[in-house]
Amino acid sequence: MKCEHCGERAAEITLTEIESDEMRTLHLCSTCAALKGVGSGPADSPPIADLIAHLGSGGSGPAFGPDAEACEYCGTRVKDFRKTGRLGCPQCYVHFAGQLRALLRRVHGASQHMGKVYMSSAVDIDDTEARLDTLRRRLARAVEIEDFESAALLRDQIHQLTETP
Repeated sequence: MKCEHCGERAAEITLTEIESDEMRTLHLCSTCAALKGVGSGPADSPPIADLIAHLGSGGSGPAFGPDAEACEYCGTRVKDFRKTGRLGCPQCYVHFAGQLRALLRRVHGASQHMGKVYMSSAVDIDDTEARLDTLRRRLARAVEIEDFESAALLRDQIHQLTETP
């Protein structure tokens, strides 16, 4: 596929732009992508790599320390992961499982996706206890990740449910 900007070189990068609620996908060569401020080389550090490097540099728990061994399958080392924000192969997820779990807990507050629970506006006696339980767990989670605005809203919802006769 040819570059959609210059039409001369082969397209290497797919760029999706959103302007005034309109999505547009462009297939660009590396030269035209660089003109638009998009890089493709390993020297370009994605934001997730910066976050991981920052989180792995300090804190508690089994982070990606310098003493961690390389993946036995592909040879990816911790410094490679910190630099690119990417693991080398599917075996890396198994090899670095403990460190990844700790990193996910620090970034997202949990290492497993829990999903969302739909809460209808109709409140039954049995449903009230389930809603209170869900709201209390969400409140604890909001406090844990220091999302105090959400915590205040959840606290008010809990107060409303417990105050109504």
